[in-house]
Amino acid sequence: MLVRDDGVVIGQASHAWVSGQIASAWAAPIPYREHLILAAIQHDVGMAEWDRRPTLDAGTGLPTSFMKMPLETHLELWTAAPRTLVTQSHIAATAVSLHGTKLYERRDLSRLEPAQQDAVRAFLSGQEALRRALGDIDHQPQIQELMFTWDWLSLGLCLGWAPSTFGDALTLEEHTVAPWPFADDEVTFVCEGKRLARRATTEAELHELLDRAPAEELRFTLTRAPSGAP
Repeated sequence: MLVRDDGVVIGQASHAWVSGQIASAWAAPIPYREHLILAAIQHDVGMAEWDRRPTLDAGTGLPTSFMKMPLETHLELWTAAPRTLVTQSHIAATAVSLHGTKLYERRDLSRLEPAQQDAVRAFLSGQEALRRALGDIDHQPQIQELMFTWDWLSLGLCLGWAPSTFGDALTLEEHTVAPWPFADDEVTFVCEGKRLARRATTEAELHELLDRAPAEELRFTLTRAPSGAP
């Protein structure tokens, strides 16, 4: 679950929908284009059911953010995600596996308890075995980087991270991205969130608030900056 400062909550699968729209608008060639767009849309499919009944963050009265999820829960959901896609596209499943692998390869294992370190290593080993079983595909480093970039841009839009820079590659400003990565000069991405009527004190109350909250459409429009603009 994405939790914004204004109290709007966005399901992981809805944020992933934005990732897929970003992939669809991408200007540069994409290997296995249709499969990777599917992978971007579905990369958080493992969290969809969890987001329907999330745990309560007692400190905020809102759902637990994905950034605060217990490691064990996060690993379980990420283990499920690529396997869920196998019957749709083995390439999309491989792309999601590569993305989950990159997320966990970036973790500093020295900051984890020994049992958690072992759990992360087991996850990474399991993902490697899954990809071997699915069969090798070309362009894996490029696929991994594209998935990570689309995910970052979507999170940046949904959570209002602008201004923010993705490594040395992209800078997200309030209404633009530099260098401009899209085929059109203006793009609009949409997803749905929910604005809770109040903060919850119990998990049961939180789930009731989520059930009652109407869907709220969120729109993010980016425009190519004029040539020569800072």
